[in-house]
Amino acid sequence: MNIQIFGIKKCFGTKKAERYFKERKIKYQFVDLNMFGLSKGELQSVKVAVGLKNLVNSKSKDYKRLNMDHIISTEGREEMLLNNPSLYKTPIVRNGKQATVGYEPDEWESWE
Repeated sequence: MNIQIFGIKKCFGTKKAERYFKERKIKYQFVDLNMFGLSKGELQSVKVAVGLKNLVNSKSKDYKRLNMDHIISTEGREEMLLNNPSLYKTPIVRNGKQATVGYEPDEWESWE
């Protein structure tokens, strides 16, 4: 397994995801979205696995501030996500071409 956890250090769901993999002694790489965000390739990979709509946190302050409701095109939404990591739902957990958004231990168990 090649686990990557994209999240925010203060996010409760991200902490739970890290704990899940630590308890099972599964190595993972943590990527702080506040510092790095997803690359264009990573975004495409995760988007294929979970869908673009599932990646966007419509309850975030930045979602309203950036008028995301008015951005209709997929390209426009992707560009906003790449430039504003605070728009992602977290945690995003990736294992190669597989990915989940949120705390999904049942799905992660099937990866083992």
